[in-house]
Amino acid sequence: MAATSNFTFTEKALAWGVHTFTATGVMAAFMSILAIGQGVEHLKEAMVWLLIAFVIDGVDGSLARRWRVKEVIPWFNGQNIDYVIDFATYAIIPAYFVYVAGMVPPGWELFSVAAILYTSAFYYGKLGMVSDDMHFIGFPVLWNFVVFYLYFVWDLGAIYNLLLIIFLCILHFAPIKFLYPSRTEEQFGLTITITSISIIADLVLLYIFPETNLILSVFASFVALYFGIMTVYKTYFYHKK
Repeated sequence: MAATSNFTFTEKALAWGVHTFTATGVMAAFMSILAIGQGVEHLKEAMVWLLIAFVIDGVDGSLARRWRVKEVIPWFNGQNIDYVIDFATYAIIPAYFVYVAGMVPPGWELFSVAAILYTSAFYYGKLGMVSDDMHFIGFPVLWNFVVFYLYFVWDLGAIYNLLLIIFLCILHFAPIKFLYPSRTEEQFGLTITITSISIIADLVLLYIFPETNLILSVFASFVALYFGIMTVYKTYFYHKK
């Protein structure tokens, strides 16, 4: 590994810039917490901040690889920053969202929060969370999108919301292969295109909420279906040549 002295000021500045960019996710997380704490009328604002955090998380890894951050600053691990922010924005804050939003039957709020947080913590603790071919093993910790769909897109009702939360908690530990949008090589172009467009569609859905738009809602549901179908395909039918 090259010594840091072998890199130019610009290369070091870019590397630190990537770490700084990653760390901005913690402010997006905090702003989301503030919004949820102000009550249900601010939930869509909270979700906007969670989507911003998701975009930061989706982009920073590519920037880190592009500017060889690990080589330029080998003694500093930006991935640890990423893990801390991810657990907040993908698990803790969405669990808080569930608690405040009345998404599950009365009396089941703490159970739902505990289910999300315990299974998410254990998911992060297991070895092989990401496979060698860059797929998540088991349903990844993406509770930000679970609450987005359950609250802003679908209207399943409190009981079905609870049942789906329990089902996804179980899927954390199922031997399935789930696309890693920014890293899975196969169908990368299609996946990243669908994911990018869906973020824009999601923001529009949030902007017009509580009004709905059938086309955008159908597209959002298609995105969820795409990832579900790809999970089944990659787990049971795909064999890399």
